[in-house]
Amino acid sequence: MEVFWAHGYEATSLQQLVQKTGASRQSIYSDFGGKRELFLAALERYQEEVVSPALSPVEQAEATLPAVETYFHYQIGRAETAGLPGPGCLIANTITEVAPHDVEIYERVNAHNERLFLGFSKAFENEIRTDNRRRHAAPNFDALATMTVIFAQGLWSTSRVVNDAAQLYLAVDHFLNMVKLELAR
Repeated sequence: MEVFWAHGYEATSLQQLVQKTGASRQSIYSDFGGKRELFLAALERYQEEVVSPALSPVEQAEATLPAVETYFHYQIGRAETAGLPGPGCLIANTITEVAPHDVEIYERVNAHNERLFLGFSKAFENEIRTDNRRRHAAPNFDALATMTVIFAQGLWSTSRVVNDAAQLYLAVDHFLNMVKLELAR
């Protein structure tokens, strides 16, 4: 996972995978079937080790806007600890590199984005329920969630060229203020 994350799918050689894992080429082929299948396994592991811990607060039934903020801050903190600029997000990297050319990977990327979308949308809906102010009309939760998924992918891509996490935190703060304004309309 780390090799693919750092170098991308295409730039990662089988030799790099052998060196990083300590497995032989034959083992990689017999256990996974090849580089592509190992990459698919790395995407699954990424979901388990990186995405799930970060998105867990957003996926709670009672999640509201602070859970979305926690998601972003958790991921920025993780990147800051690892060192910026960093490798970004394995999914965001895969969106541009591999997904347009591989149907199965495209479907996995879309499943990831749908997971983010559902979490964000529900958190925004819950935020409105906890706010007792009257509104003229309910916000378009789907549009806000879609915008948040796009913002997230852009933020993680930007983390590949930013040296100071303060820039990322500032972007999140401004973005979430815009979401708050939309939810308060």
